[in-house]
Amino acid sequence: MATSLVRLLFLIAGLYDLVIGVAFVGFGPQIYDAAGVPHPNSWAYIQFGALMLVIFGVMFLAVAYAPLANRNLIPFGVLLKISYVAIVAYYWVQLGDVPMLFKPFAAIDAVMLVLFLLAYAKIPTNR
Repeated sequence: MATSLVRLLFLIAGLYDLVIGVAFVGFGPQIYDAAGVPHPNSWAYIQFGALMLVIFGVMFLAVAYAPLANRNLIPFGVLLKISYVAIVAYYWVQLGDVPMLFKPFAAIDAVMLVLFLLAYAKIPTNR
Protein backbone atom coordinates (compact mmCIF):
# COMPACT_ATOMS: atom_id res chain seq x y z
CA MET A 1 0.00 0.00 0.00
CA ALA A 2 1.51 3.32 -1.07
CA THR A 3 2.14 5.98 1.56
CA SER A 4 -0.40 8.25 -0.11
CA LEU A 5 -3.06 5.54 0.34
CA VAL A 6 -2.05 5.01 3.97
CA ARG A 7 -2.42 8.74 4.56
CA LEU A 8 -5.85 8.75 2.90
CA LEU A 9 -6.99 5.68 4.84
CA PHE A 10 -6.07 7.18 8.20
CA LEU A 11 -7.45 10.59 7.25
CA ILE A 12 -10.80 8.95 6.48
CA ALA A 13 -10.61 6.81 9.64
CA GLY A 14 -9.75 9.83 11.77
CA LEU A 15 -12.58 11.96 10.43
CA TYR A 16 -15.00 9.00 10.63
CA ASP A 17 -14.28 8.34 14.30
CA LEU A 18 -14.21 12.04 15.19
CA VAL A 19 -17.58 12.69 13.58
CA ILE A 20 -19.21 9.64 15.17
CA GLY A 21 -17.72 10.46 18.57
CA VAL A 22 -18.82 14.09 18.50
CA ALA A 23 -22.27 13.09 17.24
CA PHE A 24 -22.84 10.63 20.09
CA VAL A 25 -21.49 13.05 22.72
CA GLY A 26 -23.68 15.91 21.52
CA PHE A 27 -26.73 14.12 20.16
CA GLY A 28 -26.82 10.65 21.74
CA PRO A 29 -30.47 10.81 22.85
CA GLN A 30 -31.62 12.09 19.47
CA ILE A 31 -29.64 9.41 17.60
CA TYR A 32 -31.03 6.66 19.83
CA ASP A 33 -34.58 8.00 19.41
CA ALA A 34 -34.25 8.21 15.63
CA ALA A 35 -32.96 4.62 15.51
CA GLY A 36 -35.56 3.33 17.96
CA VAL A 37 -32.90 2.18 20.41
CA PRO A 38 -33.80 2.24 24.12
CA HIS A 39 -31.87 4.77 26.17
CA PRO A 40 -29.17 3.51 28.56
CA ASN A 41 -29.67 4.08 32.27
CA SER A 42 -26.85 6.65 32.11
CA TRP A 43 -25.58 8.59 29.10
CA ALA A 44 -22.12 8.55 30.68
CA TYR A 45 -21.59 5.05 29.24
CA ILE A 46 -22.26 6.31 25.72
CA GLN A 47 -20.40 9.57 26.18
CA PHE A 48 -17.27 7.84 27.50
CA GLY A 49 -17.16 5.52 24.49
CA ALA A 50 -17.84 8.45 22.19
CA LEU A 51 -15.00 10.47 23.70
CA MET A 52 -12.72 7.47 23.25
CA LEU A 53 -13.67 7.55 19.56
CA VAL A 54 -12.70 11.22 19.44
CA ILE A 55 -9.31 10.36 20.97
CA PHE A 56 -8.77 7.54 18.48
CA GLY A 57 -9.86 9.87 15.68
CA VAL A 58 -7.11 12.30 16.66
CA MET A 59 -4.66 9.39 16.80
CA PHE A 60 -5.64 8.28 13.29
CA LEU A 61 -5.11 11.83 12.05
CA ALA A 62 -1.60 11.70 13.55
CA VAL A 63 -0.94 8.50 11.58
CA ALA A 64 -2.29 10.19 8.43
CA TYR A 65 0.05 13.12 8.99
CA ALA A 66 3.18 11.01 9.55
CA PRO A 67 2.63 7.31 8.80
CA LEU A 68 6.24 6.24 9.29
CA ALA A 69 6.76 8.16 12.53
CA ASN A 70 3.41 7.02 13.93
CA ARG A 71 3.37 3.43 12.66
CA ASN A 72 3.54 2.30 16.30
CA LEU A 73 0.03 3.70 16.88
CA ILE A 74 -1.62 1.49 14.26
CA PRO A 75 -1.86 -1.62 16.49
CA PHE A 76 -3.96 0.39 18.95
CA GLY A 77 -6.35 1.23 16.12
CA VAL A 78 -6.41 -2.45 15.16
CA LEU A 79 -7.36 -3.34 18.75
CA LEU A 80 -10.13 -0.72 18.74
CA LYS A 81 -11.61 -2.13 15.55
CA ILE A 82 -11.29 -5.74 16.76
CA SER A 83 -13.03 -4.80 20.01
CA TYR A 84 -16.02 -3.15 18.37
CA VAL A 85 -16.44 -5.72 15.61
CA ALA A 86 -16.13 -8.62 18.07
CA ILE A 87 -18.71 -7.23 20.50
CA VAL A 88 -21.25 -6.45 17.79
CA ALA A 89 -20.61 -9.76 16.01
CA TYR A 90 -21.07 -11.72 19.22
CA TYR A 91 -24.39 -10.11 20.10
CA TRP A 92 -25.55 -10.19 16.48
CA VAL A 93 -24.66 -13.84 15.74
CA GLN A 94 -24.97 -15.53 19.12
CA LEU A 95 -27.87 -13.60 20.60
CA GLY A 96 -29.48 -11.98 17.55
CA ASP A 97 -29.82 -8.85 19.65
CA VAL A 98 -28.08 -5.88 18.04
CA PRO A 99 -30.00 -2.76 17.05
CA MET A 100 -29.59 -1.82 13.39
CA LEU A 101 -27.91 1.41 14.51
CA PHE A 102 -24.71 -0.48 15.36
CA LYS A 103 -24.47 -2.93 12.45
CA PRO A 104 -23.21 -0.54 9.74
CA PHE A 105 -20.51 0.74 12.09
CA ALA A 106 -19.37 -2.87 12.66
CA ALA A 107 -19.23 -3.58 8.93
CA ILE A 108 -17.23 -0.41 8.26
CA ASP A 109 -14.90 -1.14 11.16
CA ALA A 110 -14.32 -4.69 9.87
CA VAL A 111 -13.18 -3.26 6.53
CA MET A 112 -11.00 -0.69 8.31
CA LEU A 113 -9.49 -3.45 10.44
CA VAL A 114 -8.31 -5.31 7.35
CA LEU A 115 -7.02 -2.11 5.76
CA PHE A 116 -5.18 -1.13 8.97
CA LEU A 117 -3.45 -4.51 9.01
CA LEU A 118 -2.43 -4.11 5.37
CA ALA A 119 -1.15 -0.59 6.03
CA TYR A 120 0.81 -1.74 9.08
CA ALA A 121 2.43 -4.50 7.07
CA LYS A 122 3.40 -2.15 4.25
CA ILE A 123 4.81 0.76 6.27
CA PRO A 124 8.50 0.10 6.89
CA THR A 125 9.65 0.08 10.49
CA ASN A 126 11.35 3.26 11.62
CA ARG A 127 14.89 2.15 12.50
